[in-house]
Formats: sequence, structure tokens, C-alpha cells
Amino acid sequence: MSINLESLVEKTVTMMGYELVDFEFHNQGRLIRIYIDKPASVTIDDCVNVSNHLNHVLSVEDEVDYDRLEVSSPGMDRVIKKLEDFVRFVGENIKLKTRMPIDERRNFKGKILGVEGSTIFLHTEDEGEIKIAFSEIDKARIDPIL
Repeated sequence: MSINLESLVEKTVTMMGYELVDFEFHNQGRLIRIYIDKPASVTIDDCVNVSNHLNHVLSVEDEVDYDRLEVSSPGMDRVIKKLEDFVRFVGENIKLKTRMPIDERRNFKGKILGVEGSTIFLHTEDEGEIKIAFSEIDKARIDPIL
């Protein structure tokens, strides 16, 4: 594929006034799933509007071959992918998995205390305050249950 599909989707969604939270391919690219957000909560109408617009945009791109497009809100356990997301969600509880073990573990739960440069400061119940380089984070999600 010569076009960068994620960039195209992000540009389109942003122009419509939404944030692209996550972008996934499933079933060998036959299913495209995107998660959008906006300052006020995302409604079903928002998802329908974005889905319809993206279907139109993607139909113009001859190189994009998919069977189904799903557009959804990120939910209460939204993915945190960008450094700016960690800044935005200071004070929130998260679940985080690192690429490599830190003190023999990769999974952490705690509250985001802050961000300095590209370092995330997290307060965990078992270890107190820890710091993790953004580059070491594999996956992170808001944890509404913690």
C-alpha cells in the first residue's frame, strides 16, 4: 500500500473536529477499527458521521481494500498512546505494560503523577512512585476500576 492509511484517517478525522485515539487492522486488514474522541463525549451520531465520511474518503483511494469499517468511542478504559495523552490524563489511574521488564516486571497499575520530558511518573500501591521512560511503554490504558 503506497498511501499511509493511518495518516489519511487521522487527517480526515481531525478535519472533522475529532481526535483519532486508536487505529487497528483485524482479519488481515479486512476490518478497520478506529476510535475517536472529542471534548464532549462521543455520540452514536458522531460515529455514524465519521464512518460515512471515511467510507467516502476510502472509496476514492483505489488502494484501500477492506470489508468493514467500525468507528467507536474509546470507552472508559481508553488507550493512551501519545506522550500528550499522559499529560492530559495526569491524576488518572492507568494500567501500563512495558516493552522490557523493570525490576523483573512488565505490568504496572497506578495513578499518573506527572510527565517531565519523556518520563512518566506513576504512583503504584506496591512500589510507591516510579518513573518510566515513554519509549519503554508498550501499552497503556485508563483504568476506571483501580
